Amino acid sequence: MKRLWYQSERRANLAHVTESLTTPTPTPTPAQSAGPSPVSPAALGDLGLFTVLLGAALPLIDFFIVNVALPTIGRDLAASEAVLELVVAGYGVSYAVLLVLGGRLGDLFGRRRLFLWGMAAFGVTSLACGLAPDAWTLVAARVAQGAASAAMLPQVLATIQSATAGARRARAMSLYGATAGLSMVAGQILGGVLVSADLAGTGWRSVFLVNVPVVVLGLVLTARAVPETRSARPEPVDGPGTVLLAVSLLTLLVPLTEGRAAGWPLWTWLGLAAFPFAAAAFYLVERRADRLGRTPLVPPSLFRLLSLRRGLVMILPFSIGFSGFMFVIAVALQEGARLGPTAAGLALSPMAVVFFVVSLAGPRLVTRYGSRVVTAGGLVQGVGLALVTLAVWRAWPEPHWPLLLTGVAIAGGGQALQLPIVFRIILSEVPPARAGVGSGVMITTQQSALALGVATLGSLFLGLVPGMGMRDALVTTLLAQLAGVVLTVGLSLRLPRVVV
Repeated sequence: MKRLWYQSERRANLAHVTESLTTPTPTPTPAQSAGPSPVSPAALGDLGLFTVLLGAALPLIDFFIVNVALPTIGRDLAASEAVLELVVAGYGVSYAVLLVLGGRLGDLFGRRRLFLWGMAAFGVTSLACGLAPDAWTLVAARVAQGAASAAMLPQVLATIQSATAGARRARAMSLYGATAGLSMVAGQILGGVLVSADLAGTGWRSVFLVNVPVVVLGLVLTARAVPETRSARPEPVDGPGTVLLAVSLLTLLVPLTEGRAAGWPLWTWLGLAAFPFAAAAFYLVERRADRLGRTPLVPPSLFRLLSLRRGLVMILPFSIGFSGFMFVIAVALQEGARLGPTAAGLALSPMAVVFFVVSLAGPRLVTRYGSRVVTAGGLVQGVGLALVTLAVWRAWPEPHWPLLLTGVAIAGGGQALQLPIVFRIILSEVPPARAGVGSGVMITTQQSALALGVATLGSLFLGLVPGMGMRDALVTTLLAQLAGVVLTVGLSLRLPRVVV
C-alpha cells in the first residue's frame, strides 16, 4: 500500500510540475515525452552516443587529472600552495558557476552547436594550460578551461534526454553515469602516468596537451554523428538569475577553497557571510519570475519533482566524499608514503576496474531491485572505505597494501551502484523541453559538491597534518568521509523505489 501511495504521489507531483513548466513554454507531457524532441532531426545513434560520452569524460578527467601533478607543477613553476589550490579551484569554480547557463544556452541556440563550441574552446584552453609559462597564467587558463567545460557538458545529458527514448534512454543514462564515475578515477591514474612518462620532455604539461588530439577527434565525430536538438520554443537567458547564482556560488566556493591556504583573511569570512543572503536573493528572484510566467534560470517548480529533489540532496554528500577522498589520497601517497606520480595514480586502478565492471550490471539490477541498489551500493562503499582506513592505521608510511587495494576496489564497486543510478533517477521525470535546464542543475550540484569536497575534506586533512601527523590526519579524514557515506545510505532510502 505504501508503495502504491508513493507512486500516486509521484504522478500527482509530476503532473503539477509539468503544468507549471508549461506556463511560459508548452512542454510535452510524460506520455508525449516518450520519443525524441520534435526539433530533433534524428535519434542519437551508437556513434553519436560515444561522441557525447567522450565530451562528458573530458571535463571530469581534467578536474582530477591535476591532483597527482600538483607537486611537479609547484616545483617547476615555483608556485605557492595557495596558487596550486587555485589551479584546482579556479577550474572547478568557473565550471560550477556557468553550468546552468550553459544548459540554457544549449536549449536556446542548439545543443550540438554549443557542444561543438564548448569542445573547441576546451581544446584551445587545454593548449593554453599546457603552454603556460608561469603559475598565474596556468590559473587563468584553468578558469577559461572550466568555462569551456560548462558550455560543453550540459549538452550531453540534454541531447540524451531529447534524442533517445525508452530502453535506449535508460541504457544511455546508465552509460553516462558509468562514464562520469570512471572518468573521475581514471583522470587521476592518467595524470600520474603522464607526469612520470615525461613525453618529449613535457612533464606535467602533457596532462593538458593530451586533450588536444582528443578534441580534434571529438569535433569530427560530432559533426558526423550527433543530431541537433533544442527546445521547441527557445527561452531567453535569465540575466538577474544568472548573476545571483554566480554570486551565490562564488561567495561559498572561493572562500572555502582558498581560505586555509591564505590564512583565513577577512575577505573569506565576509564572503561566507554574504552567501546565505545571495542564495536567498537568488531563490526569491527565481520564484517571482516563475510566478509571473517568465522563464527563470532555475525554475523553482522543477524541484517539486520528488525524484529530482531527493536525488540532488543525495548527490551532495556522495560527491563531496568522492572528490575529497581522491584529493587527499593523492597528496598522502606522494607526500606521506613517498610514492611517485605513477605509483600514486595506479594505486587507484582497482577502483577504476571494479567500477567499470560493476556499472555494466547496474541497469539489470535496477530493473529487478529498483533504487534499493543505491542503498546496497552505499553499504558496499562503506565497507571498502573502512578497509582503506584500517590499512592506513595499521601501517604508515607504508600502508598495508593488500588491504588498501582491496578496500579501494570494494569502494569502487559501491560507487558504481550509486552514481549512474542516481543520475538516472534525477532526470527521469524532467520534460525533454527542459532537458538543458535539468541537466545543468544536476551537474552544477555535482560540480559544486566536488569543489566543496576538495575544499572541506582537503582543508581538514592538510590542517590536521602539522599537529597530528600524516597517518592520524588521514585516518581522521577518512572517518569523516565514512560518516558522509552513512548519510548517503540514509538518504538513498528516500529515493523513488521504482526507477523509470
